[in-house]
Order: sequence, then C-alpha cells, then structure tokens
Amino acid sequence: MLISPAYAADPAQPDPFLSFLPLIVIFVVFYFLIIRPQMKRAKEQRKMQEALQKGDEVITGSGQVGKVSKISEQYVNVEIADGVETVFQRAAIQAVLPKGTLKDLK
Repeated sequence: MLISPAYAADPAQPDPFLSFLPLIVIFVVFYFLIIRPQMKRAKEQRKMQEALQKGDEVITGSGQVGKVSKISEQYVNVEIADGVETVFQRAAIQAVLPKGTLKDLK
C-alpha cells in the first residue's frame, strides 16, 4: 500500500466555557476600565448639579464663568457680568468653582 493510513484526532469537543473565556475576560476588563469609572463620574456630576445654590461660582459646558443668581427645577440663571444674566439648563453646568475665583479673573 502506497498511502499510509490517516489517524484521526481525538473527536472530543473543546470545553465551551474555555472558548468563551477570552470574551468574558475582555468584557470584565472593559467594565472596570471604562464603564464603571464613567458611571461614577456621571453620578458625581448629577450630585453636583443637584447641590447647586444661589451664589455658587460655576463654569458651564460652553466655558462661560459666572455666579448663580437664580435656580429653578431645570434651569439656572448665571450672572456673567454686572447686570448681565444668562439662562442655562442645569445639565450645562460642568463644575462649581472655589469661592473668589471670579474676583481673581477680573
């Protein structure tokens, strides 16, 4: 006989858990490196926006710096200059600045 017989490999199937293990590891890494920190930042941002008070010095998403003069349920009036007020949504407030920041800018 000129052709040697072929030997079949073991017909046992690989463990399905081991085949999905890399996918599970990637999801866990994404959760701890991307999803969880983003959720934490969003929670802190929401908490800061709910704690806004009249007189707080803030910076908006557009870069406007001013002092909160009036607060309603969804909107905040920000005084950006003497006698000049603009209305922003609460979600547009990015950060509360330390007291006295506006005096340092002028």
